[in-house]
Amino acid sequence: MSEQLDAGVQRVSLFELAWTFNHIALASFGGGLSAWSREVLVVEKGWLGEAEFLSAMTMCRILPGANQVNMAVFAGTKMRGMAGAVAAVVGLCAMPLVIVLVLSFAYFRFKEVPAVKGVLHGASAAAVALTLTMVIKTGQKCLTGVVPVLLFAGAFVLNGVLRFPLLGTLAILAPISLIWAWPRGVREKPAA
Repeated sequence: MSEQLDAGVQRVSLFELAWTFNHIALASFGGGLSAWSREVLVVEKGWLGEAEFLSAMTMCRILPGANQVNMAVFAGTKMRGMAGAVAAVVGLCAMPLVIVLVLSFAYFRFKEVPAVKGVLHGASAAAVALTLTMVIKTGQKCLTGVVPVLLFAGAFVLNGVLRFPLLGTLAILAPISLIWAWPRGVREKPAA
């Protein structure tokens, strides 16, 4: 494990971490950060494997705080430790903060202009498309049996259709998921 981390430390500079997360943040106008994170971290950079990304994203969504900030901390820590986590978070947040401040000023100044309303509707459509793309791509990897499909359907119906609160949905489905996924059967025997 330490050899793998050392290889990551030599390969990835703090600047590259910050630049990569800046790219993720700036390429995902209107949402879709999870989709871009997967595309960049798994497909383009190869810093995380598909299964590792999905596990990390699950934990990032369960833990308090913004999902993508949590993902930046995870990936940055994996690649360069604490300094990598800081670089990834700064890369993720710095330019979007500036852009949001400028755009919020413009929005409150010009929000009634029809062209501005049209741009916002277009950005919303793009965000929905990016989210659906990620759902399809990750679903192909995760939904490989009856139980995962039933858990997905249960979460979708409870939270998406019935508008049951997210914490209530998690309280119902998380224990079932943990019981289903809990390691069972033959365990590795310690070396003699």
